[in-house]
Amino acid sequence: MRTQRRTTRSLVLGALAAAALALTGCTAGAPASSDSGDEVTLTFLVSESPNLTPQYWDAAIARASKAVPGVKIKKVVGENTPAYAQQLFASGQAPDIFAAGIANGLAQKGELAEYSRDELTAAGITDFTSGTINGKFYGIPTGAQAIPLVYYNKDLFKKAGISAPPKTYAELLEDCAKLKAAGIAPFEIGGGGKDTWATSFALNATVSADVQVADPAWFLKREKGDVKFSDPEFVGAAAKVAKIVKDGFADPNGMTRTYADLEQAFLAGKAAMYPMGSWFTAAADGKKLTNIGVFGWPGDSGKSAYPVVTGAGMNVNAKSKNVDLAKKWALAFATDKENLDSSVITDGAIVTVKDYAIPAGVGALYKEMAAGYDAAVSEKATVPAWGNITGDGALPPGFNDKLIAAGVDLLTGKTTPEKFATYLDEQYTAAQK
Repeated sequence: MRTQRRTTRSLVLGALAAAALALTGCTAGAPASSDSGDEVTLTFLVSESPNLTPQYWDAAIARASKAVPGVKIKKVVGENTPAYAQQLFASGQAPDIFAAGIANGLAQKGELAEYSRDELTAAGITDFTSGTINGKFYGIPTGAQAIPLVYYNKDLFKKAGISAPPKTYAELLEDCAKLKAAGIAPFEIGGGGKDTWATSFALNATVSADVQVADPAWFLKREKGDVKFSDPEFVGAAAKVAKIVKDGFADPNGMTRTYADLEQAFLAGKAAMYPMGSWFTAAADGKKLTNIGVFGWPGDSGKSAYPVVTGAGMNVNAKSKNVDLAKKWALAFATDKENLDSSVITDGAIVTVKDYAIPAGVGALYKEMAAGYDAAVSEKATVPAWGNITGDGALPPGFNDKLIAAGVDLLTGKTTPEKFATYLDEQYTAAQK
């Protein structure tokens, strides 16, 4: 997941055109059948790409099938996206298993098989921070991402006389002042042009620390109208973000940088801190950097937030002729060690499967980030990553774009935190209709 539109990778990457179905000679939604003896054929929709090659899928499918004897998988190649999955279900061509990753929409229509929490727990799943729809699970949350954390340049901290990451918000501001006095931009915050979505991470972080740590269900309550953005706790969080920029604690060029340029600016030492999702660990570790650390955005009380979104991952067609077997196979695929290793190495995913061992060769920043996640779980400081979750407590359709645009105005001083919050209430109500 890199943007507000990004989904947790969980083996859901890129997509081929729908025409690829014809090219492969596969037919989406071929009914499950008994081939010989007790063997059952199940169809599995995948996307092939330069990263997820035909050989990758064939090997991964073979490993899962070995764990579930009696199943033969018919691989179907096509667009592995939520929108395409909706089309397949609407046309009666849905496969038995697919990995579109977002069950929202299909689940409410009764199209997807449900997993009980007991089933997921028995399979080793350990994180249930988000991912439910009407309180039920329709996917397999084997991988999570923290959105956002704060990455920091240890060399720049040392240059400014800062010996450790801040534990409280007051300490964060003190560090910002020290960095600014040393001629170092404290934060890389921004996102210009088509990448304005990247401006939202600082707000996501402050709201997580100041609002959700105290009340993890805040956005579920907002969905029901029990709380509002114009309530003091949300306005206060918005005011913090606006003040950071107003006080000159952000790179002045940040608001015009593309997402790629923001990342490169931070890696090049243009700023000391960078609010970004956990996938950034793959970029830093890929460059063999040793001077980057990570911490959760601190609240006033000293309790840092780890906003987490758990990917839905594999989904099963509720109308499959072999639902129970399809669910069992999907669980085997989703919890396969090599598949999980791939999500860690290429995308910095946090594996939420019991007794999972991080593969050898993973970089130091990933290990530090994962250790921080484990600590947050122990301290009960994980909260739903409110800008990115789907299902229960998710922002309504179309609202996110309004939020991002208004957030740019907040950061650039074109609106006040109070007006910003009132506008969000208006747009949220309109989006719910």
